[in-house]
Amino acid sequence: MSQIYKTLTSSGPIPPNIPTSFTTQNGTATPAANILIINGFDSTENNDNGIITKGGVVGTGTSNEVDVVITNRIQGAVTTADATPTTIITFPLTAIGNYAFDINISAYNTTDTTGASYSLFVGVKSVGGVATKLNLEDKIVNEEITMIPCNTSITASGNSVLVQVTGIAAKSINWNAVGTYVYVG
Repeated sequence: MSQIYKTLTSSGPIPPNIPTSFTTQNGTATPAANILIINGFDSTENNDNGIITKGGVVGTGTSNEVDVVITNRIQGAVTTADATPTTIITFPLTAIGNYAFDINISAYNTTDTTGASYSLFVGVKSVGGVATKLNLEDKIVNEEITMIPCNTSITASGNSVLVQVTGIAAKSINWNAVGTYVYVG
């Protein structure tokens, strides 16, 4: 550990002030034994700014910890071995409100070493705890020819949004999805 020591009679600049507390949006972290822990996370938590800081016992449960959280994110991963629609993300909605979802999906066929990428955008509203798509999702598809039988979709089920992928019979395909949402209610 580095220490700064300066006698009162020596010349030169005064050492900088070291913060003794770090105020966040929902708590204050204070270093313990000169140690402050900074973490970064993704979260499905809704925040209009898309990022939030949490600190101290109130925010993180630990007095000397600050969490920087990217909010409004959803993610999932799955492997398919057939052509059955498979849910990669399930996202529960609030009872009332409207959501805009933007999802990116990557697929890698380990059987044939081929790949595909998909981008989906859709609006979904929830009224009385029932989810309804506003229209068909917009889809951008970029795939190798052998991946053409694959498909991606977004459906509303109950009061949740399901992101689904469909693979190819007898082919092992790894899927990874990351998305964001905007909510108003």
